[in-house]
Amino acid sequence: MSRETVLSNARLVLADEVVHGSVLIRDGVIADVQAGTALTVGTARAGEDLEGDYLMPGLVELHTDHLEAHIQPRPGTHWDPVPAVLAHDAQVSGAGVTTVFDAVRIGSMDGREHDSTALAREIAEAIGYAAAAEMTRAEHFIHVRCEVAAPRTVSEFESLNEVAGVRLASLMDHTPGQRQYANVEAFRTYMVGKGKLTDEAFLPYVDELKKVAEVHSVPNRAEIARLASERGIALAAHDDATVEHVDESAGFGVLISEFPTTRVAAQAARERGQLIVMGAPNIMRGGSQSGNVAATELLEAGLLDILSSDYVPASPLQAVFLLEAEGALPLHEGAKLVASNPARAVGLDDRGTIEAGRRADLVRVRAHDLPAHPKRPRGHRVPVVRAVWREGARVS
Repeated sequence: MSRETVLSNARLVLADEVVHGSVLIRDGVIADVQAGTALTVGTARAGEDLEGDYLMPGLVELHTDHLEAHIQPRPGTHWDPVPAVLAHDAQVSGAGVTTVFDAVRIGSMDGREHDSTALAREIAEAIGYAAAAEMTRAEHFIHVRCEVAAPRTVSEFESLNEVAGVRLASLMDHTPGQRQYANVEAFRTYMVGKGKLTDEAFLPYVDELKKVAEVHSVPNRAEIARLASERGIALAAHDDATVEHVDESAGFGVLISEFPTTRVAAQAARERGQLIVMGAPNIMRGGSQSGNVAATELLEAGLLDILSSDYVPASPLQAVFLLEAEGALPLHEGAKLVASNPARAVGLDDRGTIEAGRRADLVRVRAHDLPAHPKRPRGHRVPVVRAVWREGARVS
């Protein structure tokens, strides 16, 4: 017997508009979408009244580093990985995310090459266990962040060959003096400010990193791209800064440009058919933490396709409502940045929009108006997630 649910009296955030209406869910799939106050089909009559709240497609999150913070909440503190996954899962689900790509890092650049492999594998195994036991609210995949300048990155990537959840890999190079850290002083601020290095040790450390990168960056980038292609793993370029960087990534078959650091690189990525990802915290803060190009500048230029949470799980949904409140982007267009576009980027064409035949991954949101404040002088609306459905089942 079919399982039917009706979600009625909602403001439906559809692909091209926001309308008042109802959604019929049958066996985990959206069966019908109708404008109006009521929808009666089969055994599902009035259904659940959403009281005029927004009903949006569940968010698809491609890049979150937040799980590592649950596993290592403080330096030297290591949490049981399965409860850590569940705490992280509750947080992202509470932010409206129904599909999440948890980022794991390989290729340590600070002399701890073995640590990154062990942690990546531990995270992957914990995610796999929790998912198999049906313990998670969101559907979890793995995004492998590959530090190509490190000596052991290729072997570490190969060590994850048997992990079925790996669906995305990014090629990144954090060598100071280029890309994200073109300004070496920004790198100093990060390393010294985090207590990783003293001022006296900083410059010798930078010199050593550059020497290692000269040997490993180019061949590692090419080999990981080859291995990802063999496994059918989507590939992203991270922090491209120049046309030459984008040409190189395009040559490897990269279709996702994560956090381009300049407008020039973003424009080149667009011309080569790459989908452009920026961090939602960049929107919320009004600019890049590292002094790179602002996400709003790329949005205004038509060079922004996807928002990711990066280090603040709630930021994508907040950014979408902030952009709508400021008149920068209608809500239905903002929803594409956090749902349909990221789903399309990684080949998950069964979700990301509210339409018949798609997975019933949905989030109920109520927007509250906030007064002006020094950190939000114009005031804006904050979204509050009131319910989440994954494949038609209420999970939050």
